[in-house]
Amino acid sequence: MKESYLATLLQMRLLVGFLGERAQCAWWPTAFHEASSRLFLEPVFSKTSRLARYHGVLEAARRLHDEHLSVGSYHLFRLPEEIEQDLHATVQGRVGEELSSQAPQGKEAALDALTRLAGTGGTLNVGPTAVGSIKELDSTDTLEAIAAAYLSAFAQNARTYPYLVG
Repeated sequence: MKESYLATLLQMRLLVGFLGERAQCAWWPTAFHEASSRLFLEPVFSKTSRLARYHGVLEAARRLHDEHLSVGSYHLFRLPEEIEQDLHATVQGRVGEELSSQAPQGKEAALDALTRLAGTGGTLNVGPTAVGSIKELDSTDTLEAIAAAYLSAFAQNARTYPYLVG
């Protein structure tokens, strides 16, 4: 169960991270998923360029979310330390490699993958949106609510910041 929800969280981070970059929906000004970024990162981080890309997008998304949310709330890009450590181990392991190798090659493919995670979907809420408690992070309903919030925002060219209360 734990590994399953971590894989879903990681996949969601990768998809939202990709969609938030400047070439897709421009929520943050990074371009870690563009070819030019890979050409820059691979010589510097020859064995860990995939991990460097992941952490670059993670930090850009984290900063944007933190600007719009209250201190003490959790979101897809800022979770409790134990979960962050588990996600870091997951992204470095087999699951992370598989998810990275299956990364969508375009905006529509990423939106389709996010649609599969969102389940039945949801309504658009602009700005900060409470989706539950951090204690419920491993529940399918909570994960679907987070994915649905991002999906609605990306599809309607709006911004939302789903968060979990401590």
